[in-house]
Amino acid sequence: MTKAKTVFVCSSCGYESAKWLGKCPACNEWNTFYEEKIAKESGAYGNANKKEIMAKPRVLTDVEGKEAVRIQTGIGELDRVLGGGIVKGSLVLLGGEPGIGKSTLILQICNKIPGEGKVLYVSGEESAEQIKMRADRLNINNDDILFLGETDIDVISESISELNPKLVIIDSIQTMYSDDITSAPGTVSQVREITARIMKICKSQGITTIIIGHVTKEGNIAGPRVLEHMVDTVLYLEGERYFSYRVLRGVKNRFGSTNEVGMFEMQNEGMVEITNPSSILISERDGEPSGSVIVASMEGTRPLLVEFQALTTPTLFGMPRRTANGIDYNRLTLLMAVLEKMGGLHLASQDVYLNVVSGIKIAEPAIDLGIILSVASSYRNISIPKDLVAIGEVGLTGEIRTVNMMDKRLKEAEKLGFKKCIIPENNKKLLKDKYKLDIIGARNIEDALKILK
Repeated sequence: MTKAKTVFVCSSCGYESAKWLGKCPACNEWNTFYEEKIAKESGAYGNANKKEIMAKPRVLTDVEGKEAVRIQTGIGELDRVLGGGIVKGSLVLLGGEPGIGKSTLILQICNKIPGEGKVLYVSGEESAEQIKMRADRLNINNDDILFLGETDIDVISESISELNPKLVIIDSIQTMYSDDITSAPGTVSQVREITARIMKICKSQGITTIIIGHVTKEGNIAGPRVLEHMVDTVLYLEGERYFSYRVLRGVKNRFGSTNEVGMFEMQNEGMVEITNPSSILISERDGEPSGSVIVASMEGTRPLLVEFQALTTPTLFGMPRRTANGIDYNRLTLLMAVLEKMGGLHLASQDVYLNVVSGIKIAEPAIDLGIILSVASSYRNISIPKDLVAIGEVGLTGEIRTVNMMDKRLKEAEKLGFKKCIIPENNKKLLKDKYKLDIIGARNIEDALKILK
């Protein structure tokens, strides 16, 4: 009997090796190799290769370009992230942590998406009864939604070909399998084959498809990175499990911008859109406690006003603690060094804790000035005026650098009733519009810290 040939595959990037390796030479991940039997694949790849050989090159200028046909999903925040609606015939990958609300959002899309045709919901994780319970909770009663509890891609392909639906949901890609691949569902080969089969079907028949993917503990889509390269759009649903707010972020979009975000709140009736996030994120701010400041951040083209809270206390140990929730920890330690060197604050003996209220995550450099002011306010125990907004990037030498989209940030602050705004001096010189705000220009952190005196 002939011994079956095996190969070792990296579960992170799909790199193949003839022997087991502790560290992947392609993605540098540790302990990601697993053994997989080699089988002759007669699925999507074999047929695709034959067609590619028969295809002939075409002159690009002779190809007639067609404008993408977009379908409004009925959810404004989702359409915003997608660039104006989901493109017909596109393949969308939606990822997020367990319990974050992926299936809830998808079921709401199935109910609201307009147009003629059926919606096929394929689930390998939940039964029809479980989906019906969620639909009843969300008050969804749509006869156009069809459910298929199946994990075999051959059965799923036949169902799609027979029904020819307008929208297909695959929940989730890691539970699907093909008999042509000998490995278990969720492995690199299975995910790659299943995605290729689904992509071939949706592209050839013009069927819009949304794939739900699991994420790893680092927050990345589980499985090979090639999965994200194959699809047209990659969306991440983010948020803290113990907060009701959710952020839908686009990290790849062949038909639009990747800078837009949509905001939702998880309620009993499902994911509810937040059309004015700034007013909600700062709604519970009372009094003028020390260490609290409002910053203006940009998420795509949308300005967000968010509250930062800092706390400094004398450390009881030899090494002080630095804790950051909602911002990059390394950014906080870097700004602490600048504040101690250029601002004259002795933070080496202080534990520093910083929190972004409402549990959202921000990575924009323009929040640096807010971090500096909140930490200094807590250290000196001096309150920052409640009607002040801080905007600015801080350099290593203490200078406050220019940030973009300043007009949108100032208009958002003015709309919400703030009276003062501290911004970089160079941004103040470039302002063209007149504002009711008292705009304070600061060249360095010494100028900015004067508001605490």
